[in-house]
Amino acid sequence: MSVNDETELPWLAYEKRVIGEAVRAGKPYWGVCLGVQLLAASLGARVYPGAKPEVGLLPIDLTEEGRGDPVFGPVQRELVTLQWHGDTFDLPAGAVRLASSPAYANQAFRFERAYGVQFHLEVSTEMAREWAEVPEYVASLERTLGTDGAPAFLAEIEENADAMRSEGRALFERWHDHVALAA
Repeated sequence: MSVNDETELPWLAYEKRVIGEAVRAGKPYWGVCLGVQLLAASLGARVYPGAKPEVGLLPIDLTEEGRGDPVFGPVQRELVTLQWHGDTFDLPAGAVRLASSPAYANQAFRFERAYGVQFHLEVSTEMAREWAEVPEYVASLERTLGTDGAPAFLAEIEENADAMRSEGRALFERWHDHVALAA
């Protein structure tokens, strides 16, 4: 789904309005993938299809601002993440870019007490196996990666899931400790 699918999914307009109001009121927010796109849109930024889908276990690089951020700073400069998206977004006015990738400049940003990440670190081996059972997911992967790419992608997730989840947990705990609890 896309944040721009309001005709088919009218609840998205409400969701963006509520996110924007909460974030501007100083509430902490953590958005992943669609969640970061909802955050960007709720702050007035454009969300649109990228040049090509970004799918795979791919590295992101922290920006200078990311290296100085209390949430992202302790992360290694390059972090392997799960990417599975075709949309991207412009950075909202007043936001700080924290990470980027070669394909998509905006991989993570913060706006006041709101953080958003385009990538996934929460995926478990079990989730990858469940995805392999969803025909729409497999078809999406085959369109992007080819028929041989889907099984390899899912196997790569299984192989790297524990390390990604460990990084994800540390990132989220720092957000919780430095941002959410600081309310």
